[in-house]
Amino acid sequence: MVLAIMQDRHGGPEVLQTADVVLSGPAEGEVTIRHTAIGLNFIDCYVRSGLYPLLEPPGTIGMEAAGVIVNQGPGVRGFHEGDRVAYVWNTPGAYVAERNVPVRWVVKLPDNVEEQQAAAMMLKGMTAEYLLHRMTEAGPGDKVLVHAAAGGVGLILTAWAKHKGCVVIGTVSTEAKAEVARAHGADHVVITGGSGDFAEEVMDLTGGHGCKYVYDGIGKDSFEGSLASLAKHGHFVSYGNASGKVPPFDIARLTPRCARISRPSLFPHIATREELDEVSTNLLQAMADDIVKVDINQTYPLAEAARAHEELEGRKTTGQSVLLP
Repeated sequence: MVLAIMQDRHGGPEVLQTADVVLSGPAEGEVTIRHTAIGLNFIDCYVRSGLYPLLEPPGTIGMEAAGVIVNQGPGVRGFHEGDRVAYVWNTPGAYVAERNVPVRWVVKLPDNVEEQQAAAMMLKGMTAEYLLHRMTEAGPGDKVLVHAAAGGVGLILTAWAKHKGCVVIGTVSTEAKAEVARAHGADHVVITGGSGDFAEEVMDLTGGHGCKYVYDGIGKDSFEGSLASLAKHGHFVSYGNASGKVPPFDIARLTPRCARISRPSLFPHIATREELDEVSTNLLQAMADDIVKVDINQTYPLAEAARAHEELEGRKTTGQSVLLP
């Protein structure tokens, strides 16, 4: 029997309950990973609530974790028991003490990356990697707007964009979070107080020109301001729904700025093993080179996953958070 966080219906954090479950042996091409740390992400909240239809209860949420291989099924090559590994998998189920995972999604960890760091960074870090290097080509002098700049993805985007020579404007909800964003490279920080009122200040900071790239993981509350913050020929990247889904809008509103809007996600960018290796290698190298820092500011026992979700959705966290089995 292994500890798991189960839910029997979609809903708020209160639907997350502890349970002991039976884990069968690994199937062909799978390894059994004893989790030492599990990533906490907004996508977990989306799946829990039913916003993302990836789980039909009863079941277990969670998209990433790190740990040690303790068993392997037939046909597994290149991995062995005792290997330190991490994974991001688009099949929910990581909120457990042990899990069988196809090696297709598993990455070996270098000696200089700890398991908690990997669990905190793989999904968010690979998200930042594809946003900056595949969806956009942000470079020296480009003005970029990063929402929730003190959050999990936001901090990584801020630091990495600054390393690439961008002028980074971040939005945060409090002065304390502003200090965190500045410490990670933000040139300017707009304190919103949790509102969507930031576009006027962004335009002032850019001399009325706006930002070439807007990275928005907030969704509904920031959508209008993000549109208003775009420069001519700007690219608005909407990659999350932390405040709720963006309602339908008239695409002709992009015309005056000749602007673009995209709605990407991570998994199409790691659809093959080769793509996963490329994106994860770039991230792990950036971590090794201290381009992006792993600030694990919150840890929670796995059994307290509901509290972790309450604090994440309540914007009470900064940086990275992990669950510990």
